[in-house]
Amino acid sequence: MKVLLAILLVLVSLSFPQDVIKFGAAISLTGKLAKEGQLLKRGYELWKERVNALGGIKVGGKHYKVDVVYYDDQSDPITSARLVERLIVEDGIKFILGPYGSAQVFSSAPIVEKYGAIMVQAGGASSDIYQKGYKNVFGLYTVAPNYGRDLVELATRLDRGAKRIAIIYEKDIFSEDAAKGALEHARRKGLNVVLYEGYPKQVQDLSSLMQKLRLLKPDIVIGSGHFQDGVLIVKQLKQFRINPRFLGLTVGPALPAFVEALGEDAEGIFGPVQWSTALNYRDPLFGNNREFVKLYRERFDSDPEYHVAGAVAAGIVFQKAIEEAGSVEVDKVRNALRKLKVETLFGVIGFDDTGKVVTKPMAVIQIQRGRQVTVYPFEEAKPIYPKPQWR
Repeated sequence: MKVLLAILLVLVSLSFPQDVIKFGAAISLTGKLAKEGQLLKRGYELWKERVNALGGIKVGGKHYKVDVVYYDDQSDPITSARLVERLIVEDGIKFILGPYGSAQVFSSAPIVEKYGAIMVQAGGASSDIYQKGYKNVFGLYTVAPNYGRDLVELATRLDRGAKRIAIIYEKDIFSEDAAKGALEHARRKGLNVVLYEGYPKQVQDLSSLMQKLRLLKPDIVIGSGHFQDGVLIVKQLKQFRINPRFLGLTVGPALPAFVEALGEDAEGIFGPVQWSTALNYRDPLFGNNREFVKLYRERFDSDPEYHVAGAVAAGIVFQKAIEEAGSVEVDKVRNALRKLKVETLFGVIGFDDTGKVVTKPMAVIQIQRGRQVTVYPFEEAKPIYPKPQWR
């Protein structure tokens, strides 16, 4: 009897499928940005599972389940734009969850605008994204210059005697933007910028830069790039026995894979982050940030990175805008996003007229005993300074 009842229920559910809102995401599942892209997908999936477990997105008097269609952009901005166009034109999806990487967001944004879709993204921090007049692109990341600014600010607070700074950066839209933020703040602080130089994407060797750094002997080294080149910088600093008092890198230090790749050589390295587990915001789906972190640890046996938290929050922001609009019409959802101010596990999210978040601060973490701990602007742990010398 129970078996017959179960079969009947399945047949009924197949006969009367539940209403679904489809979202689309072209993200880096392979290639240079695969680590970060896979974390974004994990965040989108966590949001989807949580929303659906709680009954779905409420629109008027109806509840809609969430589905997300994924494509792999292979860490290529041109491919990302092409796949976003496919999601909108061929798959008929108007709600786009953003890719990872400022270049990918930058290339996809005009496609979203052209076809009257909406993108909410937590993967691109370049300020250039918000200078094109787009009306349908909304970003949760504090802009890239703040990455460099916060590293320089912390370095000068830790050591007023540190005067010589070197800034090296990957030649891409995000990394150059973050490096400029470091450069401008270094000048404001009266530091002597002994080196400001970029290196190519997909770089395999930085020996020429290392030779310069070894001769210049900077007190502070800032590296602006992504996971792979961050690991390379650390390995070659050690190889050339370059020991700055302060070493700060974008993106890489926030990822557990960074510590896995470098072991004890990651100790003492600083990294700016969009979010950290030490924060405690309220959240409409998980209750608060701490509850989200607890559930994440139970499921994955590790701490969540800001890439995951940002992706979850992007989904929440989309969800709340749709619920506020009481509609899945693009115009109404866009207007709701413009007015939205919602506290999430990622912070308080509200946008200016360009679609840029204006209500969320950043933090700086440091690798201590193999863990990422927050050391600025508040201290989950006291900073270790100067950075331990290479063994």
